Amino acid sequence: MPTVYITAPPEAATELAETLVEERLAACVNRLDCRSTYRWDGDVVSEEEVILLAKTTDEQYAALESRTEELHPYDVPCIERFDEEAVGPSFGEWVAESVDSEK
Repeated sequence: MPTVYITAPPEAATELAETLVEERLAACVNRLDCRSTYRWDGDVVSEEEVILLAKTTDEQYAALESRTEELHPYDVPCIERFDEEAVGPSFGEWVAESVDSEK
């Protein structure tokens, strides 16, 4: 069961998180404010961003990644997949049920 790490500008983060959950691509998306420092076009840039942690399933990961790229305002969005080695059974069940488009 993957957790997907995504960074987004504050003005896009809420809509992105809500869309992923509404479209059943993620069971839950946690949002954390942060300040990111990175190199872009040869310059060091520091900006406010939001970290999104999206809980999904193996089956829905590709669709979540594709939809995030489609909606994301950045040319190169940060989308990183972390695979869980251990997930509590009840939480894993809830995630699976929440992203099941048949329900």
